[in-house]
Amino acid sequence: MARYICVTCGTQYPDGETPPEHCLICEDERQYINPMGQQWTTLEVLRKDRRNVLTELEPGLTSIRTDPGFAIGQQAYLIQTPEGNVLWDCISFIDDETIQAVNARGGLSAIAVSHPHFYSSIGEWSAAFGGVPVYLHKSDSAHVMNRIPAIRFWSGVTQRLNSQVQLIRCGGHFDGSTVLHWSRGADGKGAVFTADTLYVASDSRYVSFMYSYPNYLPLPPSKVRQIASALQPVPFDRLYGGWHGKIMRTGAHEAVQRSAERYIKLITEV
Repeated sequence: MARYICVTCGTQYPDGETPPEHCLICEDERQYINPMGQQWTTLEVLRKDRRNVLTELEPGLTSIRTDPGFAIGQQAYLIQTPEGNVLWDCISFIDDETIQAVNARGGLSAIAVSHPHFYSSIGEWSAAFGGVPVYLHKSDSAHVMNRIPAIRFWSGVTQRLNSQVQLIRCGGHFDGSTVLHWSRGADGKGAVFTADTLYVASDSRYVSFMYSYPNYLPLPPSKVRQIASALQPVPFDRLYGGWHGKIMRTGAHEAVQRSAERYIKLITEV
């Protein structure tokens, strides 16, 4: 028995004698099937030539990414708080060295994930830290390929994990697409972690919004308004995306609203 991982998107499936016939995440129109066909691997194989790199980004915040890169290059964040550490988003790769490094920073009290493209190896990560709860929005429950007991489906617009950390459902990219707000981030000015519910543009003064990034499918104006409205009352100055280097270091709150206005204007012009 093995827990097979899709090479293209990084999603781990439950124990099986043989790989699944299909990856349902990749067959969704927001993702894609590898042009070489569906391919699978396992953690045991990945551990032969990969490692995770942990980088301190600011006091109490560490990024975790896999080198060499894997799947769509997802990055996780370890947020340290006095009430327990939170892992925001999840990556496929985990090994003993990673577990030791996280435990040296205080371990985990919870995992929260933005949307299905980051569900990856949530079961492995939860089990490695004593079965900590994994918070996923209920709207995306149909996309969970490995239904571990630790999953806590939440509903509504917000879910507080502790006094510093809150989840906010924005929708858009997926119905349950979620961002995390860390009130103590950015020297107390607040930081949000957005995966690609909002994607930091190459012109880092702006973010953008998409239904599918690899397939270039835009979001309708109503969904962009929904995202901007959900974040308008939230105080934050910094924005961390889901990939290495995708950071808007200051002025992020204003930039989100400005970006939404620009996007809506362009997509509705005739």
